[in-house]
Amino acid sequence: MASVKVYNMEGSEVGSLELNDAIFGVEVNEHLMHMAVVLHLANKRQGTQSAKTRAEVRGGGRKPWKQKGTGHARQGSTRAPQWKGGGVVFAPKPRDYSFKMNKKEKAAALKSALTSRVAEQKFYVLDSLSLDEIKTKKMVAVLDKLNVDKALIVLGEKDDKVILSARNIPSVRTALSNTINVYDILKYSNLVITKDAVAKIEEVYA
Repeated sequence: MASVKVYNMEGSEVGSLELNDAIFGVEVNEHLMHMAVVLHLANKRQGTQSAKTRAEVRGGGRKPWKQKGTGHARQGSTRAPQWKGGGVVFAPKPRDYSFKMNKKEKAAALKSALTSRVAEQKFYVLDSLSLDEIKTKKMVAVLDKLNVDKALIVLGEKDDKVILSARNIPSVRTALSNTINVYDILKYSNLVITKDAVAKIEEVYA
């Protein structure tokens, strides 16, 4: 089993934690992680883009000039794509970009992402994380003492004081142990997680 250091909010080492190798020590599957990131981004797309084809733009019902004898190229409509005000060729239409991954693939991708953070020593476990007031400065101080900047903070339970204190830090995002995803783990350079969040992840995925 992999062992990681446990820190307090002052950045001091207060112990160690044995991690479950079935979650934090698997073989990293880059293909599944890539699929999970593409899935996440695709499912976030609204798909509401739309433009009109030549059949939908207004006007252009009459042939602008006769077929022959004018010296012009033949034209059937002033709303053909090459005309100003004409329709768009292969115009984008509202569509659903989402797709699905199997549950086992999703779980394997998440385990791979968590394992990669442990292997890169960018996995910081806190014995606890709580603030007595909503104060961005206090959250910045905690991260400074851990010597991390761009970080995903994972909590075991919802804590509004911590979440709101971290909200205004551009390079930080908070998540609960049951809402983490591969995209966020890979997007943020460091993973700061509480001991109870580790226990909950192991309980679900072990």
